[in-house]
Amino acid sequence: MKAAVLYGQEKIRVEKVSTAALQPGEVRVHIEAALTCGTDLKVFKRGYHARMIVPPAVFGHEFSGVISEVHRETPRWKIGDRVVVANSAPCGHCFHCRNQQENLCEDLLFLNGAYAQSIVVPERLVQKNLLKLKPKTSFTDAALTEPLACVVQGVQDAQLRSGQNVLVIGAGPIGLMFIALARNLGCHVTAAGRGAVRLEAAKKLGANHLIDIARKHDLVAAIQAEAAAPFDVVIEAVGKPETWEASVRLVRKGGTVNFFGGCPSGTSVTLDTSLIHYSNLKLLASFHHTPATIRRALELIEAGVIRANEFVDGECSLTRLPELFQSMSAGNRAVKTLIRVHE
Repeated sequence: MKAAVLYGQEKIRVEKVSTAALQPGEVRVHIEAALTCGTDLKVFKRGYHARMIVPPAVFGHEFSGVISEVHRETPRWKIGDRVVVANSAPCGHCFHCRNQQENLCEDLLFLNGAYAQSIVVPERLVQKNLLKLKPKTSFTDAALTEPLACVVQGVQDAQLRSGQNVLVIGAGPIGLMFIALARNLGCHVTAAGRGAVRLEAAKKLGANHLIDIARKHDLVAAIQAEAAAPFDVVIEAVGKPETWEASVRLVRKGGTVNFFGGCPSGTSVTLDTSLIHYSNLKLLASFHHTPATIRRALELIEAGVIRANEFVDGECSLTRLPELFQSMSAGNRAVKTLIRVHE
């Protein structure tokens, strides 16, 4: 079959790879929809991910499809089932799993290979994070389940609730999902981002107020100048140290900051300890997802809260995937791209 293989820093090749025989507990999924992701772009630029993927390896992790083969020792599933699967599954036995923190599992099993015509789903993922789709659920909508589950985790960690004044910094796919879920909960949402296309997407998803922070040297001053009221919660969905620092200065006394965007390895931030202490701030960070948030994400998708047409703004054939990632690395502002894996 054809698949994209990551060979190192900014090196992807689309080539024919062998299809492995199924082991007990496994299924093979014929991929119907695969989506690009900011994490995949980071991996492409870096050439690896210490926990998730070590090259050479098949690449991509957001997908959905139809089961095309089932090992005879795999219960419950059958050929023809329409499914989505997460990109990882926890062990269920370590300290964190036993304490309802499966996103921090010490032995997360990752799954890569979405940019391909089919994929083998390991037994642990089949047991914990393979979900059946409703008959009318589109494959492209379902492929958003994994990133949305991470956002669901962030929403739960920040304890968002109706009536709160929420600032989301960043209008990429993750920021846009935060906007959609916060509005669905009844929050008043301000979106601070760059670019007319992404800010327009934020508006369509329900953002009450838009702030274009492009070419703004003082992020805090730029947002404060346009803020209608103090922010109860600030979601940092960019992943830069300077934005983390700005987030702490933008939240109200007694408010909450979620440092959701992961900063480059080795970076650090400087925070005003007096501000944090005397303003009684709650600072937290959210990472990854759990089986529960994967299921909640699919529920939200199948309820129509999140739709692919609000996030996917381009298509690309599998054969042109290397060119697409070069374009993304150079600053392509697409939100998400659907990869046509059978072309």
